[in-house]
Amino acid sequence: MLTLLLVTMIVLLLLGFPMMVPLAVGTLFMMFTDMTFFGPDQAVSWMANGVSSWVLAAVPMFIFAADILTKGHTSNRLLDLVDSFVRHLRGGLPITTAISCALFGAVSGSTQATVVAMGGPMRPRLLAKGYPDSFALALIINASDIALLIPPSIGFIIYGVVMKTSIGDLFLAGVLPGLMIMLMFSAYCYFWARIKGMPTDSKASWSERFKALRKAILPLGFPIIVVGGIYGGYFSAVEASAVAVAYALLLEVVIFRKVAIRDLGGLALSTGMITAVVFILVAIGAAFSQALGTAGIPEQLLGPTIERVGDSQTLALLLIAVAFFVGCMFVDPIVVILILVPIFKPLIESTGLDPVHVGVIVTLQAAIGSATPPFGCDIFTAIAVFRRPYMDVIRGTPPFVFILLVATVILILFPQISLFLPSLGS
Repeated sequence: MLTLLLVTMIVLLLLGFPMMVPLAVGTLFMMFTDMTFFGPDQAVSWMANGVSSWVLAAVPMFIFAADILTKGHTSNRLLDLVDSFVRHLRGGLPITTAISCALFGAVSGSTQATVVAMGGPMRPRLLAKGYPDSFALALIINASDIALLIPPSIGFIIYGVVMKTSIGDLFLAGVLPGLMIMLMFSAYCYFWARIKGMPTDSKASWSERFKALRKAILPLGFPIIVVGGIYGGYFSAVEASAVAVAYALLLEVVIFRKVAIRDLGGLALSTGMITAVVFILVAIGAAFSQALGTAGIPEQLLGPTIERVGDSQTLALLLIAVAFFVGCMFVDPIVVILILVPIFKPLIESTGLDPVHVGVIVTLQAAIGSATPPFGCDIFTAIAVFRRPYMDVIRGTPPFVFILLVATVILILFPQISLFLPSLGS
């Protein structure tokens, strides 16, 4: 019966149905067969509970803030700041792209918004300097994934809700891993450009740098306000998301004047549509996960494996990383988090793993999956934005995916990288 369930869901995915349909059909399949016993009222209750957490209110707020910033001038200010400091280096332009994606992730929390905001101005610059389009596209979609680790991160919010872990601790835990990956990407870009003999630009004067810093100083206040406000005890994660929207409006509507009042209706509609999709996935994913647990499927699938892992935290983290990496290659990361986190929760607890550190590993795999074939969401965002065929977009991704996998191994072996900043606040 389990095999039939999996085959049915896979067929629905291959036929092109959105992810919510296989999840709903899978839940109904378990309800109307002898796999488990629950009624429609219980399924509806599970769905309602899945979206009842107050913390989820932060999701539409951060999405709205990201939409405002993407529409506005923030990305260009961040790009100009980074460019003024690194453009004279070998590979300065791709390094600018990597660092700017991390900075924009710190003000948006969205990988897809980062692809749009940073890819738009940077891809033409990279092509004009002679960088191959495959390299430019791969760099943009993979560097944009740093946004899932640098706070604010929607991935951390979903994980925190499912695992009942502090959102503030997760936000802090993602900072150093995100910066580490940014530096790894920058080093790769430097050596790649050096080997290929790519040209460099003239070094910016300190007056140019101070001018760029002055223009970018207000956008750089986003992560300070969000993380500092949460850890300073001034507001919760949800209140921080509302402050982020207010700050985005202040910058783009009042100060920079790049977003008009008449634009806000369309931005709000876009936010509402994305939020609706996310919440439907969360609700149905919660019901599906509960149904799996009621049917005892996690024990069937992972029971022998958990016994082999024993008390080894390293093996447990490797197992979790592989499961989430493979899952996020094929399915939306939010869905994978909703389904797999409850399945692996007993293993996390039995091995004594820190749920905050696990959250970083899980979210990093979600980031890798967002840019990994065959179904990474950032790949299809790049296809839509840059109007390039699928194979052109994914051709240059292997080196960057390899870097992200190396980063995963480093974080598994050295959990202090993730846990250092949260430990300062405890």
